[in-house]
Amino acid sequence: MSAGTFSRPEALARLEEGHFDVCVIGGGITGVGAALDAASRGLRVALVERGDFAEGTSSRSSKLVHGGLRYLRQGEVRLVAGALIERQRLRGNAPHLVKDLPFVIPLFGHGGKLRRGLTRAIGGALWAYDLCGGALIGKLHRRLSKEQVLAAFPTLKPDQVVGGYQYYDCQTDDARLVLSVIRTAALEYDAVAANRVSATKVVRDSHGRVSAVLAQTADGERLEISCRAVINATGVWAADLGDIGIRPAKGVHLAFHRSLLGIDRGSILPSPVRGRSIFVIPLGEACYVGTTDTDYSGSLDDPRCNADDAAELLGALRSATSLEVSEADVIGAWAGLRPLVAGTASARTADLSRRHHVAEADGVVTVTGGKLTTYRQMAADAVDVVVGLLSGGDHRRRRSKTKRLRLRGAASPQEVQDGLESKGLPAAVARHLAERYGTEADELADLAADEPNLGLPLTEGLPYLRAEVVWAARAEMARTVDDVLSRRTQARHRHLAASMAIAEEAAALLGRELGWSPAEQQAEAAAYRELAAADLAGISSADPTKQPLNT
Repeated sequence: MSAGTFSRPEALARLEEGHFDVCVIGGGITGVGAALDAASRGLRVALVERGDFAEGTSSRSSKLVHGGLRYLRQGEVRLVAGALIERQRLRGNAPHLVKDLPFVIPLFGHGGKLRRGLTRAIGGALWAYDLCGGALIGKLHRRLSKEQVLAAFPTLKPDQVVGGYQYYDCQTDDARLVLSVIRTAALEYDAVAANRVSATKVVRDSHGRVSAVLAQTADGERLEISCRAVINATGVWAADLGDIGIRPAKGVHLAFHRSLLGIDRGSILPSPVRGRSIFVIPLGEACYVGTTDTDYSGSLDDPRCNADDAAELLGALRSATSLEVSEADVIGAWAGLRPLVAGTASARTADLSRRHHVAEADGVVTVTGGKLTTYRQMAADAVDVVVGLLSGGDHRRRRSKTKRLRLRGAASPQEVQDGLESKGLPAAVARHLAERYGTEADELADLAADEPNLGLPLTEGLPYLRAEVVWAARAEMARTVDDVLSRRTQARHRHLAASMAIAEEAAALLGRELGWSPAEQQAEAAAYRELAAADLAGISSADPTKQPLNT
């Protein structure tokens, strides 16, 4: 039986009235992970997020759960091994959200010949990856012939491909993973969480100990959240609350029609810029290419893809494939900021360690660095420090329980799909719901059964149902059209123009649940279209309104 609720009005009331052991500030993957870890240990937990859950970096990643093959080149063997262990745990704890994905590494040569040293180097790195934990997925890497590589990625330059390798990692919907973690913390372990609540100040008593967090809702309501410790999990904004140096690194992804590149699995291509590589990853009817890794000094609130970012990624595609891809082929773009712990000023951001960092100062525990895959370990380390503070230095009294803690909805997607099909849902719809909601897909199916109109897609060509908008409002604290189209679904990333075209439909469904007037619905749809159009504004010839959906 569920222990708590995930209702924003109730959460706001409980934040004001409750007394908490720890208040987590930040609703990205690290913050929600800390909330779940602490709550599952029996601590009374509050969490506030000034925007929407996963609105920052945690919905703008490469959407991979992986060890980081390239980090082996930097000698980060322990980092890779630890990440691969966490990848395996996530496969078990959230099988509906984390799926295995094969990756092809093409080998390029001249005149049909490949440098022997390069083959040995890549093969050796893949053996090391398997030994570090890559083999836990149940498959070892293997060598591919030229014909096998071109079958998987037919638009590669055939006169330059001489063979390749295949290995396995995992893919996830990063924003849905965040939602699953925080809903597990709230519904199963009684954590209290609310989005659209900004922490403004940490209050201390006469002895200098943390006593409360002052906060304010988006509507201007002021809250005082009584607590004994604070976890600062605000990512690139961590320096606002903690004494730590953050060096933001921008990562950009571009989306294309999958049929343009013709891929049937992930791939890693060399980039002619800065000697790094890029991913090419399928996402339904789309695919995306990324990521860049550059220093960033602009607004932390709204990083965007610019012409240089696009040129780097497009250049890598043109170098490796026979396609003359241009900005006009781009159907979506997103940029995120990695909160890297500042190192040597002259070092490239790509060379800075992805290890996480936990520091405590006067009752505020700041956790930063790391990566999506290792969020659970980051959270556990941060909560260890909190437990030590609350129990006189001995965190062993309450050890982390999240290594085998299955997230809400966790189940075999195939089993869930079979159950949904037995209720009469078409196979494609059943599979889509099973891979996004796990066992909770039954509740969305019930919504569609009670109101058949909700079983219809928001638009042809994208898999999202009208019921998903209603569920987002009722069960996932969605408050804006952007919440729905950017994070509760991935419509904005999969096809920007299509998401803009369904903004009114989403606003009408959301408005029905939230009590919006027709004028408010129109304003919400317009606000989303303006926000989304800016995704490609920095790419000179990209025009999302001219990209057809079914191509």
